[in-house]
Amino acid sequence: MVESAIVRRGFGLKELVKDDLAADYRSQLVETIRQGVHEVRAGDLTIRLAKEFGFCYGVERAVDYAYETRKRFPDRRIFLTNELIHNPRVNNKLRDMGIRFLHGSGEGDIQVEALTPEDVVIIAAFGTPVSEMDLLQQRGCVLVDATCGSVIQVWKRVEQYAREGFTAVVHGNYRHEETRATVSRATQYPSGKYVVVWDKAEAAVVCRAITDGAEPAAFLRQFEGKTSPGFDPSRDLARVGVANQTTMLSSESLEIAEMLKVATAQRYGATALGEHFRSFDTICSATQDRQDAIMDLVKKGLDLVIILGGFNSSNTNHLCEIASQFTAAYHIDDAGCILSAEEIRHKPAGRHEPVVTREWLPAKPLIIGVTAGASTPNRVIGDAIERLLACRRLSLDAICFS
Repeated sequence: MVESAIVRRGFGLKELVKDDLAADYRSQLVETIRQGVHEVRAGDLTIRLAKEFGFCYGVERAVDYAYETRKRFPDRRIFLTNELIHNPRVNNKLRDMGIRFLHGSGEGDIQVEALTPEDVVIIAAFGTPVSEMDLLQQRGCVLVDATCGSVIQVWKRVEQYAREGFTAVVHGNYRHEETRATVSRATQYPSGKYVVVWDKAEAAVVCRAITDGAEPAAFLRQFEGKTSPGFDPSRDLARVGVANQTTMLSSESLEIAEMLKVATAQRYGATALGEHFRSFDTICSATQDRQDAIMDLVKKGLDLVIILGGFNSSNTNHLCEIASQFTAAYHIDDAGCILSAEEIRHKPAGRHEPVVTREWLPAKPLIIGVTAGASTPNRVIGDAIERLLACRRLSLDAICFS
């Protein structure tokens, strides 16, 4: 069987799809606000837009590749390994374009074994595990690799750890597509091991296992599904290298790295630290920029903040987590979540499911912050701003651009 051709630089059709991309995702309102001082006024509302928000380079590239692929192969079956990015509008639009899904929200469309050399498969921006990539190549179909460059940099780091005999301690969500793809890079190597920690509490358990040892069965029960096969904490935590899912909360990743460094130094001594510990900050710059921007926005004083992005978007959830420490924060995935001036459907920080909150928009002069995760198109942001105005019975004509 002939292995698949892998396309990693698009098809050179960017000019042919740019108008479609603009029509589907551009917002003239947002672009105008962005060109000014990121603030508009209308009636008794002041709306402040974060300095950095929305689509990052990696997401733009992935969406562009999907549109180019449809243009290049108008009559072929096209599949995504999973949601291209974590934004419902984008993924629904791809379905409308006839692009189907192997996994994720569209799972069950087709099994990998049913793919043929005439089919085209787009690798989602989060990447895909090594085992699935191998299966896809064996099917002989055309593969379009839209994996984000920042994710690939993490893979390289984890692979280096594995080659050098270090266990990768990955700060991330072990169920997330990106983390599953990342840890699969470690197990390509005979000595490759990993453990995934969700937060500082789980990192503390790993630290105690380093300093004091751990009963393997109890450790594996606590980290069920989060370790490499055959993991033994007494053996596999002697040399550790820290990495993270690119969309995690940067400050927490840095704290976890420091916790592990201190624990390793306590166990083996500061002079031997280099033989037992590695750490590199693998949070992507776009994630960091958006986290810095929301911090800057909320510190200036807001009555509430709207955070736009898929409910399953890691980077958007962390923006909500940051904002909620300072003011009322409402994470919505689309303008339709603003049900009325009385009710909003949103996902609170730390919760898994959305809720409906009443009396969320007080009838008084308000300063409202707006930001969006890296998978959110400007059109979604613009629609949400228009919806906010409608809650005050205002139109776009009422806007005063600062």
